[in-house]
Amino acid sequence: MTTVSALYNYPIKGMTEQALAEVPLRTGQGFPFDREIALARPAGRYRPGMAHGISKTEFYVLVSEARLAGLSTHLDPGTDRLIVRVRGNRVLDVDLSTREGRDAVLRFYARVLDLPADVEPVFARDEGRRFTDTAHNSDRQMNFISLINLATVRDFSERVGQEIDPLRFRANIYIDGLAPWQEFTLLGREFRLGDITFRGTKPTGRCAATEVQPGTGRRDLPVPQLLTQSYGHQFMGIYVETVTDGLLEPGAELTVGDLVG
Repeated sequence: MTTVSALYNYPIKGMTEQALAEVPLRTGQGFPFDREIALARPAGRYRPGMAHGISKTEFYVLVSEARLAGLSTHLDPGTDRLIVRVRGNRVLDVDLSTREGRDAVLRFYARVLDLPADVEPVFARDEGRRFTDTAHNSDRQMNFISLINLATVRDFSERVGQEIDPLRFRANIYIDGLAPWQEFTLLGREFRLGDITFRGTKPTGRCAATEVQPGTGRRDLPVPQLLTQSYGHQFMGIYVETVTDGLLEPGAELTVGDLVG
């Protein structure tokens, strides 16, 4: 039986994952509070209120700023309270609904990122927009949900002879029970997780962000290169989109045509 093993969102792009006990989903929409905030580069293309997506390179993310993974962040969507910890010690506790709180975040991350004096990131948060890696393609792709098959990660670990933390891939949905790489058979097909219907859309290409060890800020494993050497491509996981509304929970069973979990 193939089931949902874990669910995560990432309220702030490039920051810590947050485990979810359940996720209410709506047709054509992504995970609530997923990548709804980002820290944009001050000299970049981001402008408040933009009605279209832009490349992830316009933001401070793990692709270039591995040190971000060394900080533990937690944002309470209900209160907008953000807590940042370093090695278990609380170093920031602010309310992002206030100007003072947002300014404190920008000052803090300017120091973390070693930005020049008087230079700070830009706080990016726009109603109805997500700063996902696929947002620059279209609003439809902005709401794609990432899915990882844990058996595929284990197969990759065996190939490279090193344990690989699945959280490197920063997915929303982790499933277990399929054979390695069998998630690719979901592309272009509809399937169900519990009571919700999804559609597989495209494989997820992997970048240098996956080289960073979760929780440490160290770039320790050349994941894209190892994928190419092991399989001849740089894919890990797939993107899916919601076809029906529903509540998704860990333990939800996968069902799809002749492929039944």
